[in-house]
Amino acid sequence: MTPGGLPERFDVIVHPAPELRGELRAQPSKNYTTRYLLAAALAEGETRVVGAATSEDAQALLGCLRAWGAGAERVGEDVVVRGFGARPRAGVTLDPGNAGAVARFLMGVAALTQGTTLVTDHAESLGRRPQGDLLGALERLGARVGSEGGRLPVTVSGPVRGGRVEVSAQRSSQYASALMFLAPLLPEGLDLRLTGEIKSRAPLRQTLDTLAAFGVTASASADLRRVSIPGGQTYRAGRVLVPGDYPGSAAILVAAALRPGEVTVTNLREHDLQGEREALDVLREMGADLVRDGDRVTVRGGQPLRAVTRDGDGFTDAVQALTAAAACASGTTTWENVATLRLKECDRISDTRRELERLGLSAGETADSLSVTGTGQIPGGVTADGHGDHRMIMLLTLLGLRAGAPLRITGAHHIRKSYPDFFRHLEALGARFEYPATDAR
Repeated sequence: MTPGGLPERFDVIVHPAPELRGELRAQPSKNYTTRYLLAAALAEGETRVVGAATSEDAQALLGCLRAWGAGAERVGEDVVVRGFGARPRAGVTLDPGNAGAVARFLMGVAALTQGTTLVTDHAESLGRRPQGDLLGALERLGARVGSEGGRLPVTVSGPVRGGRVEVSAQRSSQYASALMFLAPLLPEGLDLRLTGEIKSRAPLRQTLDTLAAFGVTASASADLRRVSIPGGQTYRAGRVLVPGDYPGSAAILVAAALRPGEVTVTNLREHDLQGEREALDVLREMGADLVRDGDRVTVRGGQPLRAVTRDGDGFTDAVQALTAAAACASGTTTWENVATLRLKECDRISDTRRELERLGLSAGETADSLSVTGTGQIPGGVTADGHGDHRMIMLLTLLGLRAGAPLRITGAHHIRKSYPDFFRHLEALGARFEYPATDAR
């Protein structure tokens, strides 16, 4: 059993919930936690990251930073980091688990070292995700890189001096963020040009926000196509506060909208750079009774929902949760411009369509869109595949709360990747789950 009282590996049986009611504090942001921990390691001195996430992604990053020579220990809800500055330990092998952003950020910073290798045991997930655009940019800067067709395992060796470089943002903004973390520690900095159709601008702004929080000077054009970061800078150690997590909270708020009752989620900053903040506007447009009071968001559930058509690129990590709302809305909802969902822990377009159809829903897809036609009743009584994807598990759980009979979801332990307390939080609101242990998968 884990410290949280659940088996190491488990499925979850979701029982229909008559109502959900109560108040929760939003978990810490996954995206800001990883950015702050990395920046803290790149600073010389001690930084306190207040309210850091306890997700598997955060744990994987901490393990890698320790291997590079950082000191890092949990003190209550915080993490205290003693950084290595611009000198990560050379000749180290890092395992970022199944964390794509973590792997890419580390690849960029690895150009400060004389040989860093990144590996993963998740060949079917992170191992298949493309890294070639970032590796190509590092090579153009003078780094020596090795990979298996642009995929992990990857080896990166510096030194590099910096200068002007282009990187594609067509598949992911994480490649640019990786170079942005590296840039201030290079002698010449970086004049970064982003090419292709830029995906997920919000995380780029979160990276710029992180650099500013650590005293790094950077400038960017309004469209983020050019980012200039002078070299010869240092990250400033200090104290940073992790905001509440909008992607995970979006799932809680959707659950609240789907069932009668009243749920309040606190610690959600009104002025926040997380793109998934838009999920609140989407829920309102769908007809949810959602009210904000400062950092408190309250949903009074049970209202009829209606379909929408939205560009989902700005809130990709909330698309799965909002798909649960769409499955219970009248009409056909379409999420457009979401091709990057195919490059996550699973193919969140095709795999989602298949799971919705398994549950008796009508769904469709194109190369870059996902559509679902809502229904008044989800039968349940079947086993759904979580696909080893935390966002898919959230989606299926929300549908199970609304179903007519219990729904079993395989591999539910993968929820720990981003939201370890997801099921416990829903239980506190009145949901009921069973957690049968499973063998390794």
